Amino acid sequence: MSRRREDGGQATAELALVLPVVCLLTLAVVQVALVARAQLLVEHAAREGARAAAVDPALGAAAAAVVAAVPLDPSRLETTVTEAGAGRVRVEVRYRLLTDVPLIGPLLDDVDLRAATTMRREPAP
Repeated sequence: MSRRREDGGQATAELALVLPVVCLLTLAVVQVALVARAQLLVEHAAREGARAAAVDPALGAAAAAVVAAVPLDPSRLETTVTEAGAGRVRVEVRYRLLTDVPLIGPLLDDVDLRAATTMRREPAP
């Protein structure tokens, strides 16, 4: 006659111990993915702003192109346009990303993202 061993309670206890850690790790991965996405958007915005500044000498052209290019909060988006010499223009974009993922966001500081692109100015038609 075989004796049956009961271990259903052990599995429940192990799950109760491991599940919060797995949830926190998953939320941390989500926060890192959001930061990476925002960095890519900031780089794209810098390229779009540099292209706009290269073809349009108006002062607000680059900033308007940056805001229109990405779905980021314009109130936390800062654009700087400078002459890079030799007929080139440099656009730097800064963005302050709020870390707002539940449980993980309050543990981290907000992230400052930046990207810069330099392009040659196009001749006027």
